[in-house]
Amino acid sequence: MKIFRHIASIPCEYQGAVVAIGNFDGVHLGHQALIRRAMRHAEVLDAPAAVLTFEPTSREFFRPGAEMIRLTPFRSKAHILAKLGLDAMFAPPFNAEIAHQGAQDFVLDLLVRSLRVSCVVVGSDFRFGTARSGDGAVLSYMGEMEGFGVEIFPTVMAGMDEKISSTLIRAQLRAGHPEEAARLLGHPFMIEGRVEHGEKRGRTLGFPTLNMHLDGYLHPAFGIYAVRTSLVEDDAVVARYDGVANLGIRPMYLAEEPLLETHLFDFSGDLYGKQMAVELVSYLRPEAKFASVEALKAQIAEDVVDAKRVLRSS
Repeated sequence: MKIFRHIASIPCEYQGAVVAIGNFDGVHLGHQALIRRAMRHAEVLDAPAAVLTFEPTSREFFRPGAEMIRLTPFRSKAHILAKLGLDAMFAPPFNAEIAHQGAQDFVLDLLVRSLRVSCVVVGSDFRFGTARSGDGAVLSYMGEMEGFGVEIFPTVMAGMDEKISSTLIRAQLRAGHPEEAARLLGHPFMIEGRVEHGEKRGRTLGFPTLNMHLDGYLHPAFGIYAVRTSLVEDDAVVARYDGVANLGIRPMYLAEEPLLETHLFDFSGDLYGKQMAVELVSYLRPEAKFASVEALKAQIAEDVVDAKRVLRSS
């Protein structure tokens, strides 16, 4: 999948694409259904299949410094989208120019002049332009005027009364329900990042850990998780490990900011600086402060047993 961060001059082989438009945070099952619909149009039209999403998001532009609620920062989102088989990802920056652009100019400047789209697919709640003035009806009308197709894709439901949404998935993760989040996502929620040097406390306790910051990610429920971890090199998974992880502030030591500290089972070696992806499989227990280091070590040993049991059955 080719990624374009600027779309002022798109190569001709990527122009005329069928484009799915959206934020696509998490690339959940609803997003995947919409994107696959766009890919089917692309196959019929013999055109490239692409997504258009803004980076940073409009929320981050209008609310700088606000709590991070992303399920998938840019790198993670791109990895998941690439696995769907798309030809291109158009990811221009959301800036002041876009923020103040009217609905008509959004269509003419981005979709018609820059991308020369052959068709676009959007969700039923899609809005665009200043003050969210454009909707599916506006887009369909302009598609007729400018010669590109438009499909308004129906909402994908999680049950009888609730739609699959990034908001719902965030709520499940904050409640400590990674299994339910994975069901809605269609894949486990994962945190990607490079392994950093820490305070080496895990090693002194007999349970060495990989330390990763949560930069750019939503903070799920703090606590202990059964996890599966991938070592990633050149965007390819080269090894997989089961493990147990502490996500949070470590009440015994009061970390200044939340960390993800993962202990890998049956592993010895140096992974500092390596790119890892940690999947949260199951929530085992909340974080806790223990009366002594020995009590902490005993609890970690129990957590290892619990995590292995959960992972064997998942």
